Amino acid sequence: MKTLKVLSPYYQELIKEIPFIGRKEVENQLQKADNLFKTPVRWLKPYQRKAILEKTALLMEERKEELTKIAAQEGGKPYVDSKVEVLRAINGVKIASEYISQIKGEEIPMGLTEASENRLAMVTYEPIGVVAAISAFNHPLNLIIHQVVTAFAAGCPVIVKPANTTPLSCLNLVEILKEAGLPEDWVQVAITDNETSEFLATDKRIGFLTFIGSAKVGWMLKSKVAPGTRLVLEHGGVAPVIVEKDADFKELIPALTKGGFYHAGQVCVSVQKVFVHEDIAKKVADELTKAAQELKVGDPLDKDTDVGPLITADEVDRVEKWVNEAVEDGAKVLAGGERISATCYAPTVLLNPPTQSKVSTEEIFGPIISVFSYADRLKAIEIANSLDVHFQGAVFTKNIDIAIDTVKKLNASTVMVNDHTAFRVDWMPFGGRDTSGEGMGGIQYSIQDMLRKKLMVIKSKLLP
Repeated sequence: MKTLKVLSPYYQELIKEIPFIGRKEVENQLQKADNLFKTPVRWLKPYQRKAILEKTALLMEERKEELTKIAAQEGGKPYVDSKVEVLRAINGVKIASEYISQIKGEEIPMGLTEASENRLAMVTYEPIGVVAAISAFNHPLNLIIHQVVTAFAAGCPVIVKPANTTPLSCLNLVEILKEAGLPEDWVQVAITDNETSEFLATDKRIGFLTFIGSAKVGWMLKSKVAPGTRLVLEHGGVAPVIVEKDADFKELIPALTKGGFYHAGQVCVSVQKVFVHEDIAKKVADELTKAAQELKVGDPLDKDTDVGPLITADEVDRVEKWVNEAVEDGAKVLAGGERISATCYAPTVLLNPPTQSKVSTEEIFGPIISVFSYADRLKAIEIANSLDVHFQGAVFTKNIDIAIDTVKKLNASTVMVNDHTAFRVDWMPFGGRDTSGEGMGGIQYSIQDMLRKKLMVIKSKLLP
């Protein structure tokens, strides 16, 4: 039997070996989920779904330490940040449970014309169908909440394919759901390869595809999904930040440091490109350099660790190559710029890398912040907008007019004012635009996406 070996990204040691499944087994999962959806008598009532999710949240609360260690060990995100992820995940389950009571229809007015007399019209909501959820490694528990728990809250059977580097958090959550009363076949896990994942995502029995990962794969899947399949794609960006000369340094430097080096930069909205007014560019670069050098890189299970490993050694190789290329073309290394171990790379600050370099044009997904000096804010915004990826951005200024103008002019789905680009709470809309993705996440937004409307019109002479 083929197995998946889950390794610790920091120690590169085996954590667990899991059976791999192939197309035959996924076909069986599809049949079970499709049969479940096509048998409305087996659908769970709203109160049943609420009860299961409420119990799930309680069980997760009891096991938050265990869940934190699992997430940190398999994903490499430091313990402190993994604990925050687990707490967010618990809250996400609660939000999903509470939103079930908000799924309600509406009356459509009739009798406004002679033709519509003697009729009552009501819109109701039904689950869209079987959900295929393909997830990413960087938030191994919370992303599953956003993709799987939302689908279940909407009343949809789910087949989830977690990242092969971080499947343990997903498997643990599904076991907790079952312990909380989840019936058979409602949530099935597919530990499988990319080819079989594509088969799953593009099968005609899938009503909704939620995908978090690379733009290349996401847009390929969109081109192949079956007619009628609704989907949400979440890719990445380069998270530009505009810093005006009146920015508050007490807020700015800690925010940029956290936003750029959180989870070693392996976040789709990590601070990557910081455009700073020329009057304060040197000061910002110096302060950011000092902050980066003070970060502790190491074992994610150590509670004092600030920055953990990248997910694989290959990712460190790539980041190292991109930084070296930028330096060869003229970028100045202010901090870091070197690998520490097979899977750890030093928090790095680059000054003015060339505009055509990969660190300037592509999502680096590593602990790298590039600082660019500007004289004209509008020109900086033009450069920030010139790429085809647009997700979250930010502006730091005390001038409300400049803040609003920058928010309007930056091409981004979300713009933070005086905060870093990686900020997120789980009930806000979240997603990229243009090449960065399609559709918006957020617990209640995802649940609503996984529902479809049904109109009922009753004709009776007893109606007005």
